[in-house]
Amino acid sequence: MNYSFEYIDIILLAMIAGFIFLRLRGILGKKSGFEDKMPSSFEHDFPTKTSEKSINENTFDDKAKKDFLNGAKIAYESIVTNFSSGNLKNVKQILDIKVYKQFEDAIKLRNDNGQISETTFIGISSAEVKNHKNNKGFLEVTVDFVSEIIACVKDKDNKILSGDPKKIKKVFDTWKFSKDIKSTNPNWLLIDTEC
Repeated sequence: MNYSFEYIDIILLAMIAGFIFLRLRGILGKKSGFEDKMPSSFEHDFPTKTSEKSINENTFDDKAKKDFLNGAKIAYESIVTNFSSGNLKNVKQILDIKVYKQFEDAIKLRNDNGQISETTFIGISSAEVKNHKNNKGFLEVTVDFVSEIIACVKDKDNKILSGDPKKIKKVFDTWKFSKDIKSTNPNWLLIDTEC
């Protein structure tokens, strides 16, 4: 009786080992005889930068305009709110040097006069591409923005100098963005705010 349990244990262990072997073979596969003929390195079929469609005035189609406008709206809101708060650090990488300097000077003048800007950005009513052109290797896109904001400027005594902290007003802006056609940097630069 004692011997029959040993045979059953051996048979059971053999079945488990066979099951594990079949599972491993199914997962790992088996040697087919072609392993030596495989090259040691594979040719990679990745697209090269030269085969990519470069952006220019001819490839700025409806999809490109839509994608551009989505980014431009985000940039517009970020720039307006950061300018209002007096902190250009977060948007410096998307501002042309000339525009950055203009904004920086305006913030400095505001601070020197002891003025405080308060802006609540409500949203963008519309953003439309006014025109786009290739200017010496740079694609320039001019956008008309219509936004809604609540804005006022106060003095150091909290007296309102301009604007209304309780009234939503429509703001009409025309901004020009630029991008080097050959650059791999996806960022556009704001190069002008009064076109």
